[in-house]
Amino acid sequence: MPDMSASVSLAMTHLVPLAKEVDENKVTPGVLGFIVFAVMALAVWGLMKSMNRQLGRVDFKETPDPDAGKQADAEPQKS
Repeated sequence: MPDMSASVSLAMTHLVPLAKEVDENKVTPGVLGFIVFAVMALAVWGLMKSMNRQLGRVDFKETPDPDAGKQADAEPQKS
């Protein structure tokens, strides 16, 4: 492993013994996995709430164009 930095090498030497202690038949995400999932769920909920609020402010009714009536009268109709 000559291309690894010293910090990566040190981290690997500390993590390898922890990996050997894990029971291969009982691997769970643990508390950290739950916390990460809960934070992501709260972030998605907050984004959806904000999006719903922003879409509620949108006015979908268009105001009629005052020039549209004049253009329709000026163009001859084809029969």
